Amino acid sequence: MHRHGYQGRKFHRERDQRNALVKGLADSLVKYETIETTLPKAKEVVPYIEKLITKAKKGDLHNRRQIIAKLQTLASAHKLVDEIAPKLTARNSGHVRVTRTRTRRGDNAQLARVSFVDDLAEAPVAKAAKAEVAKPAVKVAKAPAKKVATKKEAK
Repeated sequence: MHRHGYQGRKFHRERDQRNALVKGLADSLVKYETIETTLPKAKEVVPYIEKLITKAKKGDLHNRRQIIAKLQTLASAHKLVDEIAPKLTARNSGHVRVTRTRTRRGDNAQLARVSFVDDLAEAPVAKAAKAEVAKPAVKVAKAPAKKVATKKEAK
């Protein structure tokens, strides 16, 4: 028996569990704008979120309701339509990037980071600005810790 014509990965899960997994990964991606997961899961979530972004760029009521049905939370659906999709109007596809990061310590599984393409261009600038602000101007020296007397020393 051949596997011709079968698309997608099974992840050793039943259909409803698989759909819930992809739905949850897509919801987390919209919520946090970057996630780290295993490489096969990352590759599976990319076409799912790309279709949602295409619908979010249209932004009408029908597409918004379809996005709400495909994501777990209402807040993430509105965030996708109102905040993320307007930033991605310059491109027709390729809104999401998958980057291999490391192998997991326990089972040596290849991990990957999934993130939106346009947000990564702004991320290094934002991190550098935060680093400059976070540094204190004057270094404060710590006072030595006081020794607490025990019951034996007090007697």
